[in-house]
Amino acid sequence: MKASAFAYARPTSVASALELLVAYGDKAKVLSGGQSLMPAMNLRLISPEFIVDIGEITELRGMVVKDSVLTIGALTRHVDLLRSPEIAAHVPLLRDATSHVAHPAIRNRGTLGGSLAHADPASELPACMVALGATIIVRGPCGERRILAQEFFTGIYETALSSQELLVAVELPVVGKNSAHFFHEFSRRHGDYAIVGLAAQAVINHGQFDDLRLGFFAVGNRPLLAEAAGRLVNVAVTPEVLISASAALSEELDPQEDQQATPAMRRYLAKLLLGRCVSTLLSRPGLYAGAPS
Repeated sequence: MKASAFAYARPTSVASALELLVAYGDKAKVLSGGQSLMPAMNLRLISPEFIVDIGEITELRGMVVKDSVLTIGALTRHVDLLRSPEIAAHVPLLRDATSHVAHPAIRNRGTLGGSLAHADPASELPACMVALGATIIVRGPCGERRILAQEFFTGIYETALSSQELLVAVELPVVGKNSAHFFHEFSRRHGDYAIVGLAAQAVINHGQFDDLRLGFFAVGNRPLLAEAAGRLVNVAVTPEVLISASAALSEELDPQEDQQATPAMRRYLAKLLLGRCVSTLLSRPGLYAGAPS
């Protein structure tokens, strides 16, 4: 099957792109890397009347570090995240997660902004944004908005982005001293959609968490910043404490059933990931056995 007929424009500036989005509104779709949009169009899951291809807007590419903040342009490709020394040095969680995104052909074309705007609840990068405390920067006819990542994702393939706005960049706080991260996902094969995944960012001092942010994905209709992490901060983490946090996590989850897993299986795997994450970050493998309950 092929896409239905559509009109096409390729603006070279954000201002020009916004003019088109204002003119066409809900009838338009933005094309960045196209790795999600084009398959959906070919399957006729969506049939936009107008495509705004932002691939030539050079101001939306690249990365810069200033005042302990890493800013990444929306058109930065997945492969650029993998190869970037700035990413490796300042937000290594993002590098590790990106290596799990689909396959090389997809990573060579797919973009950070496209992944975030698509808002697939089984996607790795939205969960990373939540775990890293990112700020999503969007521009529209009324100017610029800055949206916290945990408020940007609102549902399955839904965000706080309006049809007349463009995601232009992401800001990430540079990780500091004593920081550590964890990333793992369960999938049938590497590159397949995640059954359950976890992106975690932590600050550890004297064998305890000073801070812990757990970004779960494929466990609900959006990435989940787990409140259960609070039970593990500023306390001595024992098997009993971990079991309590695991039970609290289970209450937060709202997994759906599909061809890959039942809700019960997803809950079990999420608790398994919690135990693996905590024991790995604290270098205490003895904690792991007590994680699932």
